[in-house]
Amino acid sequence: MARIPRIPVMCAVALALPILFISAPTLPAQAGPRDRLLVAVDWLAQHLRDQDVVVLHVGNADDYAREHIPGAVFADLRAGLSAPSSHGEGLVLEMPDSALLETTLRAMGIGDRGTIVVYWGSEWVTPTTRVLYTLLWGGLGDRTVLLDGGLGAWKAAGGEITAEVPAPSPGAVTVRPQPARVVTADWVQAHAATPGYRIVDGRAAAFYDGIREDRGKAGHIPGAGGLPWTQLVDEELRFRSPAELRALFDAAGVKPGDTVVAYCHIGQYATAVIFAARTLGHEIVLYDGAFQDWAARGLPVESSN
Repeated sequence: MARIPRIPVMCAVALALPILFISAPTLPAQAGPRDRLLVAVDWLAQHLRDQDVVVLHVGNADDYAREHIPGAVFADLRAGLSAPSSHGEGLVLEMPDSALLETTLRAMGIGDRGTIVVYWGSEWVTPTTRVLYTLLWGGLGDRTVLLDGGLGAWKAAGGEITAEVPAPSPGAVTVRPQPARVVTADWVQAHAATPGYRIVDGRAAAFYDGIREDRGKAGHIPGAGGLPWTQLVDEELRFRSPAELRALFDAAGVKPGDTVVAYCHIGQYATAVIFAARTLGHEIVLYDGAFQDWAARGLPVESSN
């Protein structure tokens, strides 16, 4: 595969786009939801050093220290991008409060304009989609995109890598939480049989079917369809084609126009399901408490086993 050209800084600055450039000349005039959410390595190579682009690397800290895309800032899901750990008490993974998220994003150099490109190092697909959902919850979803295939795709295309850690200038982003993006067990129960909503379980089939227990319960939320998140990406960790994704969601009982209500073990795998659903144009919400919350409440499950 041809090597991605390195763009000189002065040339890249000349290519810098205005605040809404993700929906302007860089994408087709009739860009669909997938085009607004996924960018390819050649796009990032062209815009890597644009003044209004911030790149976030999600993955292992040691791997990041060894190699990452030039200028990429390390994004630690457990450090400011989720609620502080309760040390074994309460739920494992929850949204941070808005003040913590705002402080974290400002330290990463994120302001109130421009595009945020998020990618995974190694195989950290679902932590990355969780970061994406956190940004959506924080009101930044309209200017956040995912590098399809992550660092692996970048390297395979000959993209430049570095061990140099950037020191971003503090940003001035304003977080505007969208609380309706996260729902509770009561909400899930109330909407389980409501037309236009479809609950989707992103765990492995063994948990969905009840072959393996999760938090002492075997099975899934009654009425939920099963769609293991691992089916959504191919061997190169790229999201599957729209036709392939549509078939997977159809099999999980999701109809065109449905709002997808996703859950998993703790609220991480489900965000890959949500991201894929967004690329198909679905409205989405996350049951953030997930099966850990459902089981702790002693709510009923059903099994396919």
